Amino acid sequence: MIILSQSPPLQSLDDFLNLRETEPACEYIDGQIYQKPMPQGKHSKLQIELASAINHQGKPSKLAYAFTELRVTFGGRSLVPDISVFEWSRIPLDEKGEIENQIKIAPDWVIEILSPGQNQTRVMDKIIFCLKQGTELGWFIDPQDRLMMVFSGDRLPSVKAESDILPVLSSLTDWELSVNQVFDLLSFKGI
Repeated sequence: MIILSQSPPLQSLDDFLNLRETEPACEYIDGQIYQKPMPQGKHSKLQIELASAINHQGKPSKLAYAFTELRVTFGGRSLVPDISVFEWSRIPLDEKGEIENQIKIAPDWVIEILSPGQNQTRVMDKIIFCLKQGTELGWFIDPQDRLMMVFSGDRLPSVKAESDILPVLSSLTDWELSVNQVFDLLSFKGI
């Protein structure tokens, strides 16, 4: 059973950031703390496979990189998207050329995978919030209903059908991926 826990409001985002990390992660949204549900099978498989596919396309040419469960804090919220993708030139690095521990900018592309019992509205709100903070693209994936919604700019979200080619981050221009190919990542047949 997945339970979304909600706490009394904290005084500030800084108070939240000083708390010990939890497993699964908690997020700070509008003064409230929400614990993410523990990923189940379909969620976990899609998250790993999709992040790997993005990195397979983006890493060799230094175009983009996908991170799973990376805490990002910006615009007064602290979120942990299922997948956060950054264009290579925007990955926050320290003086050694390593990724910063605290990410304080919006990802270029966020992907959220719905878990059973998770609040769809809250998940979509996270994507919309990211777009308002400069994120280029958002995907909402419902593995149970095999549904995908694409969010970009200030356009209305669009539901994508099985054979539709999905938009990807603009820096990955030569990559095409269909809704069917995303859901094929769930299968263990032919592996």
